[in-house]
This record gives sequence, structure tokens and C-alpha cells, in this order.
Amino acid sequence: MTAGPSTDPRANAAGAAPPKRRNTELALLVFAVLITLVAQSIVDLTMTGSLRPELVTFGGWFAGLWAVVHLVVRKLAPYADPLLLPAVALLTGLGLSVIHRLDLAAEQVDSTVSREDAPVQLVWATLGVVLFVAVLVVLRDHRVLARFAYTLALVGLVLLAIPAVLPSSLSEVNGAKIWIRLAGFSIQPGEFAKICLIVFFAAYLVDKRDVLALASRRVAGLELPRARDLGPVLVAWAMSILVLVFERDLGSSLLLFGIFVVMLYVATERASWLLIGLGLFAGAAFIAYQVFGHVRDRVDVWLSPFDYRDGAGYQLVQSLFGLGTGGLFGAGLGGGRPDQVPVAKSDFIAAAIGEELGLFGLVAVIIVYLVLVERGLRTSLIVRDAFGKLLAAGLSFAIAWQVFVVLGGVTGLLPLTGLTTPFLAYGGSSLVANFVLVAVLVRISDAARRPAAPVGPPKPALGDAPTEVVTP
Repeated sequence: MTAGPSTDPRANAAGAAPPKRRNTELALLVFAVLITLVAQSIVDLTMTGSLRPELVTFGGWFAGLWAVVHLVVRKLAPYADPLLLPAVALLTGLGLSVIHRLDLAAEQVDSTVSREDAPVQLVWATLGVVLFVAVLVVLRDHRVLARFAYTLALVGLVLLAIPAVLPSSLSEVNGAKIWIRLAGFSIQPGEFAKICLIVFFAAYLVDKRDVLALASRRVAGLELPRARDLGPVLVAWAMSILVLVFERDLGSSLLLFGIFVVMLYVATERASWLLIGLGLFAGAAFIAYQVFGHVRDRVDVWLSPFDYRDGAGYQLVQSLFGLGTGGLFGAGLGGGRPDQVPVAKSDFIAAAIGEELGLFGLVAVIIVYLVLVERGLRTSLIVRDAFGKLLAAGLSFAIAWQVFVVLGGVTGLLPLTGLTTPFLAYGGSSLVANFVLVAVLVRISDAARRPAAPVGPPKPALGDAPTEVVTP
């Protein structure tokens, strides 16, 4: 019995090249597209009794997008992990199907909610694919990003600050100032700032990890860092507090601080950093609850949603009712009433999936996310350079952390934060930014699995080597 091919390029540097696995990726992409088309067909048949003619256009467009992505990866990143893109394709396709189902519900009841969000989301997905391809074309080596770490940090901070300084009429939606809205067009710059700051965090921690790993004293079995080395954590903590104060955005504040603390732990392997970060977060959360009314309202609704079921808690209560109605197997696509949940297409799309696909369906979606995150973390383990390890870990954790926070809010485990579910939820900024994030992961994965040295014929044994007599 022979062992399977290794995915660690270090094991193949002197032997056969690792398999590229592009055909595996193609087969899985075809499977993801088929699942999407089946879901769209079920929605049409359940909601309207027939297949809508738009299904052909949608199917061709969606399949064409992933055909382009696959061909580009086959050409520009042939050694990339074969599971990253199929996971993204399946999540994006399922999100489009659920958004289409909610569009039909709004159309049937003559609701004031937009009835054409699925085509718009498909356009955003197309733009995401364009940027995905652009990243792979321009970024041939992920290590180049480290040279621009401080520039990207400045760009990220500017992107975070713009909504805070704009008038509320141009930046505020549902109480959070996180948008730029001009001439009917809106964008959420924080989604792109997240990627810029992760790149900076990775480059900074690679440079400073030896200093940050130093311990000055041991308390209760934990090696605590020196007081003067607490600066990076305090800066990240202060930045998250500023986002919370000036933009009233609990989600982005929690996301950025959590990403930095975990990347700091990965870089130094010091559990004390996690405890310090948790303590700072707990202190900030307590102060925010006492000082900021919008934070207090969200926490109160989270603790007693049914006490506010006719007001601020209506959205969460309807979400819980929908999840309870779905049970284990769900009402079937098109068979429930997820449209009863306000903003179901973006903030609460996970509740719509839980109601119509049931607990099993929602767990299956979570498993797809786990596959995506696991492949990113695997890339972090096998890539050769320290910057790539931290960058891949940070990007992967960003997806995992965001999904956890969103699902925690939908199920009542955590207060609502306003974050969107990556790839699933309606929203152009989130979708496009996450395509860019995955493109960087694909580039790092290609570098991780690529042979460390050119593969050639094995060197002859010493006894078989030709001899040559040299005369003076």
C-alpha cells in the first residue's frame, strides 16, 4: 500500500513535483455550480410553480465566472490549494439562491423591499472575480506586500476614518457610520481596511516577534510580557475603541481587535497575550455599556429579546422563531417565511438558511466555512516564510471570527454586531473585499505547495559518477 501525495512542498523539493490538483478543483467547482443551479430551480418551482427564463442567463453567467477563475488559477497559481475556490463558489452560489428566494417573496407580497437584489449581487460577484484576477496578475509573490506594510496601514486607517468624518447623511445606516454614500452608490470601506491592516499586522509582528516574546515575570504559571512591550496591543485596543466611539460600529471594532490579538499569539506563542487582550476587551465592553447608549441597547436586547419584541428586539425574535420553525431539516427552499425577518438578505441570511434548510443545512454551511478556514490555516503551516505564515493565519482567522460573530448574533449567543456573513450575505463591499482576501490566500497557497527547487533527474550515485584525471 503506497502513501498518497504529500501536500508539503518541502517533502518534494528533491523528488517528484507535488500534484497541482487543478482537475480536482475543476470537478469540485462543477459540483458547486450544479448545487447552485439545483437550489435556484427548487426556489423557482416552489415559489412560482415553474422555472423562470432568467435561470438560463443566471446559470451561464455564474458558471462562466468560475470557469474564468479556474483558468486563471490554472495559469497563474497552478499549485494553489484545490479546495479554496470550490468552497467560495458554493457559499456564493447558495447566497445568491437565498437572496433570489427573498426577492421572489418581496415580489409576491408587493413589498417595498428591493426585488432585484440577486442580479445586483451577481454583478458584485463579477466585480469580485475581476479583482481576484487582478490580484493574481499583479501580485506574483506575496512577500512583496511586506514592503508596503506601513503604506497599507495608513490606507487602512484612512479607510476606517472616512465614514467617521463624513456627515451622517452620507455615512450612517441603521445607526452605524460605516458607509460612504454618494449619488446612489454606497461602499463600506472598512471591509477593505480589514485586509490592509492584516497585512500590516503580519509584517509588523514578523519584525518585532522576538521582542514581543520576551517575558519579564511569571505570574500564576503565565509568562507576562514587559510593560513597555504592551504598546502594540494598547494601540490596537485604542484603535478599536475609536471605531466604536466615532462610527458606533461594534462589529468592526470587535473584528479588528480580535484579529490582532490572535495574530500576536500566533507570532509569539504566548498565551499571556490572549489573556491581556481578553482583559482589555472585557474592560472596554463594560465601559462602552456604561457610556454609549447604542451599545447598551444592543446588550439589553441580547439579554432579553422578547422584552423588546415590538421594537429593537423584533429582528432577533423573528430570527429565533424562524430557526425554531426550521427544526432539524427545514421547511425547504421557498417553503418558509424568512422574509418576516427584517434585513434578511444581509444581516440575517443565516436565519433564512436555518429556517428553510434546517439545523442540518446550517451546519453543512458552517462545515463549508470550516473547510475554507482549515485550508487557509494549512497554508499557514506549510508556507516557508514567516510573513506568509502570519498573513495566511490572519486572513483565515478573519473569516472564521466574522462567521462566529455573525452566527452568534443571529442565534442569540452574542449581541448583534452588524457584520455580514462572508460570501453569503447581500452586500457588494463585503463580497468584493472577500474575493480579494481569497486571492491573497490563493497566492500564498501556491507559494506554499510549489517545489522549493527545480525538479530534475536524481543525481547519480557516487560510484556511478564519471571520473576525470587532472594532470598538473
